Amino acid sequence: MQLGALITAAGAGEREGEFTPMANIGSISVAQRVVGTLRQAGAARIVMVTGCNAQELERSLAGQGLIFLRNEDYARTEMLDSVKIGLRYLAGKCDAVLFTPVDIPLFTAETVRALAASGAGIACPDVGGRTGHPILISAGLICGILGYTGGGGLKGAIKSLGVEAVRVPVPDEGTLFDAHGPGDCGSILDYHNSRLIRAEVSVRLARETEFLDSRLATLLMLTDETGSVREACTRMQLSYSTGWKLIRRLEGQLGCALVLRSQGGSGGGSSALTGRAAELLRRYRAFERELQSYADSRFAEYFGGLLE
Repeated sequence: MQLGALITAAGAGEREGEFTPMANIGSISVAQRVVGTLRQAGAARIVMVTGCNAQELERSLAGQGLIFLRNEDYARTEMLDSVKIGLRYLAGKCDAVLFTPVDIPLFTAETVRALAASGAGIACPDVGGRTGHPILISAGLICGILGYTGGGGLKGAIKSLGVEAVRVPVPDEGTLFDAHGPGDCGSILDYHNSRLIRAEVSVRLARETEFLDSRLATLLMLTDETGSVREACTRMQLSYSTGWKLIRRLEGQLGCALVLRSQGGSGGGSSALTGRAAELLRRYRAFERELQSYADSRFAEYFGGLLE
């Protein structure tokens, strides 16, 4: 299953006087915890919808391979509007989407995997009769949510689908913890930290120098999807000049053009991947997934039980 993930952070408030997504819980920020867990659980594309303090938040997460989308009207819209921005992008790109607000940072990768394994159209974690986040939404239901115009936010949109949400029992109180709320999260944080240990695989291809890594692969993917290197750079919080520098280095090492650029027109220029670039990207992503899967299995064999 190709999992996508959607994190809404457009209207995020404060935690103990700090902007919630960038406030630390333990040694890393709220947003970094959410992203790390979703990566650990195998989310292939992670979209974050920003609004309040957007540039500051995006810069703090630059380099982590996220796709940033803006809700420019966040002050006058609801969370469902941010959800729709993210779902509109992810539609047709994955089999299911994991949705969570950024201020629910302490769920575990095991919980995400349990939701994915449920096979449900809609699934949510259940801890002792209370439901939390993230919520799993199958790809086939995205259009229904995008077309919903009634009240009740995301709950109302899901209810309108006529699909019963499956409650998946999990022993994970982090699914209920709200970073905005009061109370000590010490025991939940300790549990979350014990489950956050993982093997991270970083794949870089090199000849004379390194020329292809995950960041550049994401840039190529977004260029292909948007038809614009500039737009791809914006969604990654990458400067336009840096984006082209990475592309030119790749082309120099391989000795051929990989991104074709057309000039002018009323809508400005556009960019497209060559066939060779598209095939290179496809093989790189497949290689990356296979190595991560192998690392996960070997990690469990070597370290299972030792680091908990």
